[in-house]
Amino acid sequence: MFRIFSWMKFKNRQFTDEKIIPYVFSLSDGPMLFRDLLKTNKMYQEGLKLEGKIPGFRLSIGRSYIVFIAVWHLILLPSSALFHKVLAKIDCHLLILMAILFTGMFFATYAIFKEYLIDTVALKIIRKAWENHFPHFDYDLHAKEVAKIYSEALEKEIPHKNMQLYILDKLVENK
Repeated sequence: MFRIFSWMKFKNRQFTDEKIIPYVFSLSDGPMLFRDLLKTNKMYQEGLKLEGKIPGFRLSIGRSYIVFIAVWHLILLPSSALFHKVLAKIDCHLLILMAILFTGMFFATYAIFKEYLIDTVALKIIRKAWENHFPHFDYDLHAKEVAKIYSEALEKEIPHKNMQLYILDKLVENK
């Protein structure tokens, strides 16, 4: 999965974090288990699809559609007002084809929007759990390393009760 908007640092991100995410998602107050953090971090670092695989949040599809339709109209209404005279003179057969194209674009961009929201919430949940389980290690510096160590631990069939000690030992050893 390609994280399209992960490189963007814009002011709307604050609006997204404060208004849209609490409206669209139900987040759990409980802490994430250590093994769930490791599994989720590994999936996130590998770019796998996260929907339905992360404990601690639930997406409200209806609310996500409401937010997406509002954003879609903020873009579509000014552009249709701008091109109204041109669109009024176009043949109706071409307008039908354009309607089909815009409907397809609507659902395709909704899928991208939904993935963006899920990735944003997943990263927020992972960072919160990271602060709980790895308070002395920065997430940005060590997330990929922990995912790699976790993969090695799974290959070596290390039991879950010894996993935290194994990963912390490897982190300290590599530092």
